[in-house]
Amino acid sequence: MSTEPYGLAMTLLGSELLAEVVSLAVYTVLAIGLTIVGALAENASLQHLGAGDLMLAGWLAAIGTVLLYAGVYAVGYQKLVLRASAVFAE
Repeated sequence: MSTEPYGLAMTLLGSELLAEVVSLAVYTVLAIGLTIVGALAENASLQHLGAGDLMLAGWLAAIGTVLLYAGVYAVGYQKLVLRASAVFAE
């Protein structure tokens, strides 16, 4: 009796799981990176606002807001949390 089909199924299952874990890791790093850069842009905005450079402060605030939205909601929640809950529910 050959156990080849069982071994092949386990290998495919393992490779699918590995692909999902790698994609979750990439989304995690991306969400953290975007959030950190967004927070740094907001901090720089406040520093330029305090120095009186209103144009640069406003631009940095807008960029920081977009990056925080992308990091926390677009990637962090829409991609990472929903995909992780789907993967771990299986």
